[in-house]
Amino acid sequence: MSGQPVAAVPTARVPATATEALADFVASLRARDLSPHTVRSYQRTLEGFLGWLEDQPDGDWRQPPRRVLRAWLAMLATSDAGRSTIANRLAATRAFHRHARRMGWIALDPWASIATPRRPRRLPRALAPAGVTTLLEPPTDDGTPRAGSTRTGPRGMALDLRDQAILELLYGGGLRVSEVARLDMADLDLTHERVRVTGKRRKVRDCIVGSFARDALRRWIADGRPVLGAAAAGADAVAGSDVAAGPDAEDPDAGRALFLNATGRRLGVRGIHAIVTARAARAGLDRGVTPHTLRHSFATHLLDGGADLRVVQELLGHASLATTQVYTHVTPARLHASYRAAHPRAREARTGTEGHP
Repeated sequence: MSGQPVAAVPTARVPATATEALADFVASLRARDLSPHTVRSYQRTLEGFLGWLEDQPDGDWRQPPRRVLRAWLAMLATSDAGRSTIANRLAATRAFHRHARRMGWIALDPWASIATPRRPRRLPRALAPAGVTTLLEPPTDDGTPRAGSTRTGPRGMALDLRDQAILELLYGGGLRVSEVARLDMADLDLTHERVRVTGKRRKVRDCIVGSFARDALRRWIADGRPVLGAAAAGADAVAGSDVAAGPDAEDPDAGRALFLNATGRRLGVRGIHAIVTARAARAGLDRGVTPHTLRHSFATHLLDGGADLRVVQELLGHASLATTQVYTHVTPARLHASYRAAHPRAREARTGTEGHP
């Protein structure tokens, strides 16, 4: 035995064209229940990659030579794309050939012997607790719009209540923005301060949301959601609808949805992003605060408060503990607290028992 890996012999029917191979690969991504955004991103990248290969003298998609793949890497490196974008494009091309290898279309993975740049590891950005407090400043108790809001009347109050509930939920439960957009009324268990969430790959988990989020959700459901639902019913009536009985009259999905937009339909991911961005600007926070910033803040503040990493993993819905470990970066507060609690010299200095020679 030579000790060298044995090349797999193709046994499945090899697609006649790169287009057929790409269609099969995209179908496999959908079968794995990846997000539509990921599937579209991979498909766009591979359409560009396979089209580029066709223009190369020996750019056969089945087994492109090393120099062709290196030329592709060089082209990516000199593009205007950021490092994360380049890493995502490389991931798509490598996944495509791994799929071809598994299917038996090719004997060897052409990327196996090529070193590619590693995805940059960036620490998640988290707000300081004081920044979160400023961002989550609630509407006034009498239901009038919060300070700085330009909204007026019952509809303005409803929108403020909705925004407050979303912000409290993002931070109080650590939810992804897509998970918040998918929430239905039936997913709530406010008595036990829990929300049933459908995460990536349709994995379902129960999230604890806390009393602030619970109270904000109750107020939105009681005093805000009916107002936006009635607005949608009124619009249907003006348009000549035979039935105008709320958001579910013409749109059953809106009838189930927890959060509604200004027209009474289900609020989408872009709408939630806009809400967080607007509230952050109104609170005077730096640019770049997104729904994911609140998720990062949720995880970081839990760990700073002493929560176990595996508990945070469960709450975030991470399949692997390695994904959660990105939040174990040492914040200054955690660094000083750990030092004072653990180091003998720090304890002696604090208790006044330190001796000197």
